[in-house]
Formats: sequence, structure tokens, C-alpha cells
Amino acid sequence: MSVLKDTYEMAKGTVQGVMQKAIALAPDSWIPGGTPDPLIREQHGHTGKPVSRIDGPLKVAGKAPFSAEFPLDGMLYAAVAFSTVAKGRITSIDSAAAETAPGVALVMTHENVPTMKPMPLFMTSELAAGGNSLPIMDPVIHWNGQPVAVVLAATQEQADHAKSLIRVTYDTDAAVTTLETARANGTDLAEFQGQPLRMIVGEPEDELARAPHKVDHVYRTPRHNHNAIELHGCTVAWDGDRLRVHDASQAVAHHAWTLGAIFDVGAENVHVTSPFVGGGFGGKTLWYHQPLAAAASRLAGVPVRLNLSREGVYRTVGGRTLTEQRVALGADADGSFTALIHTGSTIMTRHNAMPEPFITGSMSSYASATRHLEVRVGYMDMLANTFMRAPGEAPGTFALESAIDELAHAMNMDPIELRMKNEPERDPTTNLPFSQRDVEKAYRMGAEAFGWAARQAPGARREGEWLIGMGVATATYPYYRMPGGAARLTIARDGRARVEIAAHEMGMGTATAQSQVIADRLGLDMEQVDFAYGDTLFPGQVLAGGSQQTASIGASVIAAQKLLWAELLKLAGNDSPLAGLSPDEVGGLRGGIAALNDPARWESYASILARAQRDEVSVEGKAPQPLEIQHWSMHSHGAIFVEIAVSSVTGEPRVRRLLGAFDCGKILNTKTAASQFRGGMIMGLGLALTEETMFDERSGRIMNPSLSEYHLPVHLDVPEIEVMWTDIPDPHTPMGARGVGEIGITGVGAAVANAIFNATGKRIRDLPITLDKLL
Repeated sequence: MSVLKDTYEMAKGTVQGVMQKAIALAPDSWIPGGTPDPLIREQHGHTGKPVSRIDGPLKVAGKAPFSAEFPLDGMLYAAVAFSTVAKGRITSIDSAAAETAPGVALVMTHENVPTMKPMPLFMTSELAAGGNSLPIMDPVIHWNGQPVAVVLAATQEQADHAKSLIRVTYDTDAAVTTLETARANGTDLAEFQGQPLRMIVGEPEDELARAPHKVDHVYRTPRHNHNAIELHGCTVAWDGDRLRVHDASQAVAHHAWTLGAIFDVGAENVHVTSPFVGGGFGGKTLWYHQPLAAAASRLAGVPVRLNLSREGVYRTVGGRTLTEQRVALGADADGSFTALIHTGSTIMTRHNAMPEPFITGSMSSYASATRHLEVRVGYMDMLANTFMRAPGEAPGTFALESAIDELAHAMNMDPIELRMKNEPERDPTTNLPFSQRDVEKAYRMGAEAFGWAARQAPGARREGEWLIGMGVATATYPYYRMPGGAARLTIARDGRARVEIAAHEMGMGTATAQSQVIADRLGLDMEQVDFAYGDTLFPGQVLAGGSQQTASIGASVIAAQKLLWAELLKLAGNDSPLAGLSPDEVGGLRGGIAALNDPARWESYASILARAQRDEVSVEGKAPQPLEIQHWSMHSHGAIFVEIAVSSVTGEPRVRRLLGAFDCGKILNTKTAASQFRGGMIMGLGLALTEETMFDERSGRIMNPSLSEYHLPVHLDVPEIEVMWTDIPDPHTPMGARGVGEIGITGVGAAVANAIFNATGKRIRDLPITLDKLL
């Protein structure tokens, strides 16, 4: 189901009917027409506590198995050679020297590659996960860095050496490698999840012209590359037509389906496991390395490990694409917005479906009498781009929140006051009621803790050579819950529970937080709960992306729990204290189930199963469709505060303080959530100050494909980060929670830029904000 599709359909005329239906529902029910989730209201022993990660001991001991650490008998190591032109066709490949190099077993090129179908493109069907829709290992070159050969050897070092011996010649074609050329060739209205990124309400240009206060500027953000600490890799093996894949994946079910389609063996013949992922952020989906490893393994008849180098990740795994955004705001004398215009262009290839949807945050953040939101897309010959933490919202909030700060300065108005003045009562796009929105409380909390009242006029505060400034911006990210969630729940006679679901652990603490919730639901200690995930043998099609995995798992477990109660009550029979109760009238308590209105009517799981002569009972529940997003506008928000010092001598910016106050519903684990918030905020510092993929417009080649040249924030760049949250449950989500993985990066870019303006009086509208722009 497309979330944007629902949004646009409602905006086009179904709003009134949906609103009337929503009003008739119970106000504390997360499923429309259903019963409230007890975790929203009740205090429990585990949920909400700062529990340390249950996988922590494995990781610190080096015993957590990652995708490139599974040893298989007879395994060969792979290395990938990449094209050096942006567009053209291979005329010859000289691999003789590589084939005779020490340890080499095979060189695979387009001339001997097994038959593969193009990857089903991500978002073109429910389980498609491909990064592009091009033929795999094709003689036609579509970007500089496209794989042209794979070497298999006895060791990684031998494979890497042999790869360097391959010589490729090309017939080259003229490539589009600049934004100006792409625009000159014509742009299209961008689409995201199959829906147009365009919305016009009223006559915003006319209102802008009439407004007594206005700003109108262009903001630019560059390309960004994924840099998860764990490099993209997989270990694969064939058994006849059955493919076994140990993968670094944030979508195991999607990978199995897509690989099954590529090799025409069906998803049921592809078994994917991904027990641990060392960072994902949107990049650990299906790219060329997985099918290339599988093809090489099929050709050689042995297992293969293909672990991309850091350069290999830059050449073949998409990242965030560039944007050029116009934001124009018109306001009345009291600061009320009369016009909100957020338009611009972005770039992608013709073989992927991921323009940067930078207007998504502007759809619901502020009220305005008129608005025009639109994304145009041009096309270049380059690596396909993809999701990267808070796609759309991360670069979009930089432009929008910078413009609001500029308007506040022009009006001599506090920027927080201007934002609060334009808080919408209902969703400006759909007119739906908000499920839960406490932006003002987040701002009050953050401003008091940060000492916002001490902020001075631009350029007024100085400490020696350092100019000091404060900045603020709103963070925002929508609530998602994808369809396809399902979970298997088993209770054993010894009182242990096991939940199995094809979900993912990418370092965010999924297994820990979900174990806390499951223990509270079933009335168990955490030590009695096993949470199994990352395996396509488990039910569900849960994607770890869009900050929606928590809700998807939660909804799946609730569905399974209801079936479990029904089965246990049936097994308990008439001799049980629970006789006559329905599944809706019982809950987990002290290692068993009890009547919600009379906890004395209780029986342990062990007692029920023993009397029924059963060792265990197992059920599989399927989560309902995410209808809540059709009835309420569901978003998380936050307030980002930054204090920065800028050297008046060198222009060097140093972030001295960083605080985020978040309104994300109920927080399930305060320790892991704080880590997620901080991680996102650090990525926001990179977006603001250091990160930029350098693209050679002469050749279409990425010039800085390494951590030494692509500048990420390091320890000395990151101050102590303070995080806080409202912890107000959202009554329309499972557990009252909304995801926290992506929101931390949003707003940080603008808050840094706004702080720099407050320190220096210089307004920078082009990220990253490097020294040369401040001199």
C-alpha cells in the first residue's frame, strides 16, 4: 500500500467521509473500530525502561555473525571490476592475465554470465527490492562504476589482485553528467511510490506578492553516499535450484522474492538470513553484488563470498541525490503564513524510481492559506540513487526551516514563536485530525533545557576570535506501517515464549525493545522471551525502513497474541478459572493469563498446557492492514537546538552544544531510543558541515570513494548531545509508539545553518557549510 497514494486520494475528495468515520471510532483505539492496546495506558515492568541490548555481549565478544563471516566448505572469494566510463558499450574484455593469476578459479563477464532477469525495481511491486531495473552484467554501460567482471579466487587478496589485471575497452557515448544539461533536456513531474509530488492550494504566487513580509530563496543540497560501518556483502551457495544467502539486509523477505525472480526459481527456493546488520540507513537493499555472487556461485559450482570494498559500495550502491529547492514564504503582520511555496528539482536515472521527495515534510508541518509543493526530476547517466535516512525530509527540512528562520529575522520575531504561530489544527494536506501532536511541548522542553532565552542578535556574542550563535529548527518524520506483517508466537510448558518474524536488527535495538514489549504482553520476565528474526523461514514481510518496523512488529505480535489467547482458553476448558472468558477479556500476568477485570481468575501457561497434555502451543498471526493512516494524520516531530562557534580568523565552525526534544509517542526503551536519536543527529551534523559526494562532471565518476576523502563527522566534530522526549503515547499506533530511527537527522542541517547565521550574520544556503563559504 502506498502511503502517499492514500494521502493524495484523501486530498482529492474522500476526506469528509474518512473524517466522519474516524470521529465515530473509539478515541484510544489504534486499529479503527478495534480495542485499545493496553500498553498505551498501563505501566509495565519492562516497556519504557533503559534495558541494555540483549545482543551486546555477542557483539563485544566478536561472536555476532555478520553476512561475510559465514564459513562454507570450498568457498571462493569474489572481487568486482567496475566500468570507467559513464555511457557506452564494452567492445572487448581482456581477462587472460587475470585467469592465470595465482589462486584464480574463474573470471565472469557478460560473455559467460548465467542467465539473469533484470532486478524487479524497488517500489514497483510489494516485495521488489532491486536498486535499478537494468540487465545485470550487460555489455551496455549506464554509469561509471557499473560492474563489468567478477573474479573468483581462493583468497580475497588473490581475487583483488587478479581484478586489477583485467583490461576493458569501450565505445563511448555522450553522457548527461550535469544538472544544467539534464534540465535542458527537460524535466518530469517527480513521482514517489507511484504518486505525483505536486500539490497546489489557492494562488500562492499572488498571495506571496501581496504579503507584507516575505522571503524567497534557493537552497541546495549535494549527493550523499551510504557509509555503514559494515560493508555490503553476502555469502551464497546453491543446492540444485535452491539458493542459500547470508546477507546484510534490511528486507530479507523482499530479497528472497527478488532473487527468486532474477534467477526464475521462485521465492520459496531462496532462503535468506540476516541475523546482524552493521548499519543500513536505506542502503542495505538489493544491489548488483547479491545476484552477481549468486551467478558466480552457480557458474563455478561452489559457495561464494562477495564483500564489496568501500570503493565498491560507492560504485554500485545508491545514496542520496542532489536537490535544488526554492522556498518562498509570505506572512501577515502577525506572522501567519499566507503563502508557502516549496518547489524545485532533483536528479535520478531512468532505471530507478527514487527522486528525492523533499516536499514531504512541508505537507503537514505548517498551516498556510495557500501552498504550492512540487518536485521536478531530471535524468543523468549515473548510479541509481535510493533511500537514505529520512529521504525527502532530511534535505527538505534544511530548505524549509532555513527559510522560516530567514522570515523570522526579517520580521524581528523569535523563530520559535513564528513556528508556533503557524501550528496547524488539522493536517494541511488532508484535513484529517492528527493522531497525536505535541510540537509545542517539545519546543518548550527543549528551549528551557537549552537556555534559548539567552540567544542574542546576529553577530552580538563573541568569545575571543570565536563568534557564538544559537539556531533552532523543527524535526519531522511520518508514521508508516507497511502491510504484510505476521508473527509466529509459541508458548512452551516451561513458561518460555518464542516469537519468530522476518524482521531485522541493524543496530537499533529491535530485539531488545521487542522482547521488553512481548514480556509485558505475556506477563513474563525478559529472560523467558526469545525473539527470533532475520530469516525468511519466519513469517512476515517486514521492511526495516521508514521508521516503521517497530509498529509492524508490534501489530503482528498483537495479532498473534489474540490467537494465542483463543487457543489457550480452548485448551483450558471448563475446569479452569478462566472458563467462560473471551480472548478480549484476558491478558498476560505472572507467567499465565488472567481476567482483565478480575486478576484472581488466573492460570499459568504451564498448568493449562499440562492439563491439555501439550508441550507447547503455537499460533501465527497476521497484522491487519494499516488503516490507521487513512483515518488520522500521523507524524513525529521534534525541536533541534544548536549552539555553534565560528572562528573569525579561519571560518572554522565548531558545534558546541546539540539538543533534540522529540515528540514520537511512547518510548519503548529509553536507552536504545536515545542512541537512535543521537545517531540521527550526528548524521545531521554530517549533512550540515562535512558530507558531499564529489562527482566528476567530465566522466561521471565519483571522486572521493573512501572514508578518508568523504568526510563524516568524527569524535572531535561531535559535542555532547542531549536528547529528551514528551513520551506521550499515540493512541492510534501499536504500543502508542512511532518510530525514532529517522527523525533525528531532520532539522539538524537547518538548525546548524541558522546558528551560523546567528553567530556571523552570514546566511549559507548551499550544503555542506565548509570553511570557504564562511570566510
